[in-house]
Amino acid sequence: MKYDDYIWDLGGTLLDNYESSAQAFEESLKKFNIEVSHLDIYNALKHSTDYAIQKFASDIPNFLKIYKEVEREYLAQPVLFADAKRVLSEIVDNGGRNFMISHRDNHVLEILDATDIHKYFTEVVTSDNGFARKPDPQSVDYLINKYQMSNAVMIGDRLLDIKAGINAGISTIYFSNDEYLLQADQNIKSLSEILDL
Repeated sequence: MKYDDYIWDLGGTLLDNYESSAQAFEESLKKFNIEVSHLDIYNALKHSTDYAIQKFASDIPNFLKIYKEVEREYLAQPVLFADAKRVLSEIVDNGGRNFMISHRDNHVLEILDATDIHKYFTEVVTSDNGFARKPDPQSVDYLINKYQMSNAVMIGDRLLDIKAGINAGISTIYFSNDEYLLQADQNIKSLSEILDL
């Protein structure tokens, strides 16, 4: 394998959460009698949660809090992308290390336990750690310095993940089924491709 340390995003990268999140967002909007197409919500959430809220619920106080409570129920049965567990396991078996940086709070740890992948991570950084959000490299820099990384890669499904890696001076892998990102060092359409890099 090409890298020693793999820094992962969770939602949309390991966890196939956009469908669940879109359903939760749609349900939350309906509490305020707002109807938006499921596809429009899904696409907005792929951009970012903040973007979706600005687009569809900017005038609703505390909408983020309401949405996150509904989403927590939808994510109680989290689903991983194909080969996620195998890729994480093989990285560890081959002497590599996995790390995670998520914008979510420590509820992420429950998701990792529910999907039985927590054991593959050396450290998980969440919003509760207090670092600036990606694409700011603060959380990536923290991991690089703490674990003295010299051959690390950032893996994510959004531009902000790739920019966080670039801003920290490490390699990047963009995971998407439908587009390529020129800024990324590698573009993949399935997680299993990581094992061949």
